[in-house]
Amino acid sequence: MQAKTVQFSARSTSFYFDAQYEDLKKLVAPGKAVVLTDTNLFNAHTEKFAGWQIIVIKAGEAFKDQATVDNIISQLIERGADRGTTLIGVGGGVVTDITGYVASIYLRGIPFGFVPTTILGMVDAAIGGKNGVDVGVYKNMVGTITQPQFLLYDMDFLKSLPDREWRNGFAEVIKHAAIKRNDLFQQLESATLQQYQQDKAALLNLIQENVMLKAGIVQQDEFETGERRLLNFGHTLAHALEKKYELMHGEAVSIGMVFAAKLSAALCGFEKVEVLRTVIEKYGLPTSISYDKEAVFDVLKVDKKKAGDFVHFILLKELGRAVVQKISLVDLKRFL
Repeated sequence: MQAKTVQFSARSTSFYFDAQYEDLKKLVAPGKAVVLTDTNLFNAHTEKFAGWQIIVIKAGEAFKDQATVDNIISQLIERGADRGTTLIGVGGGVVTDITGYVASIYLRGIPFGFVPTTILGMVDAAIGGKNGVDVGVYKNMVGTITQPQFLLYDMDFLKSLPDREWRNGFAEVIKHAAIKRNDLFQQLESATLQQYQQDKAALLNLIQENVMLKAGIVQQDEFETGERRLLNFGHTLAHALEKKYELMHGEAVSIGMVFAAKLSAALCGFEKVEVLRTVIEKYGLPTSISYDKEAVFDVLKVDKKKAGDFVHFILLKELGRAVVQKISLVDLKRFL
């Protein structure tokens, strides 16, 4: 098994592409590990988990909260998990977020790694060390930035992935292209979701490109004081919409990207709003929603990207080139 390794501030992360779940035993001895997954993954792939200590949590964003974390920690204590235990998150973004958070705080920190099983987890959620939980309607309000030791990619997990989850993940692929890689955006324009679903080599290459793109940004700005903020394109409105209107993360981000593109047109002269909208819709994602402006603004104004009376908002100068701009909450409410 060959790995691509990226050095972050405190530790390096090894990325094992086109691996198999069984290769996990080459990285961590089952007796020294606890695997955390959710009910959906466990029921769909029960045979893969044989021989491992397993903690199974309820599936879905609704359970990404402190109560779930407390339950996991209680189970780790009961199993005698110590600082030599590696916690391994096998699942989508909710599972990997919780795994990283629990591992970061249990015994003040134990080793952890991920086996992301969704497109969203593979290209975005599991990369970069952001771990945490939601507090009510406020997404990712509590957490840490701690890097995993490894990510192992087993494409076989995608065989059981529903179409909606495929679309959900491609929102982050489109986001990466929009902020950094116009050539990648053009590739997405000329391809279709169905082509990527049927061509494993093309999909694996797309995933690797997105992983290394995001890892490179994080490597430059791990704790989000500058360049890493670009990864929040579409997310300011998205986080305010996601839980309140029960959208999947990628669906909310897609709507948020179109809003941000319109804002970019007004403030930066961005000319490709309809091009971006067309690609988003081509991959089966929503681009608009009816929402309660006051209710959404109440959530948005406590967003983590807020600084005083301003929000660090991500705008597009052109496709492949994003910038951070401070926008006052007063102006943002007007734009909503």
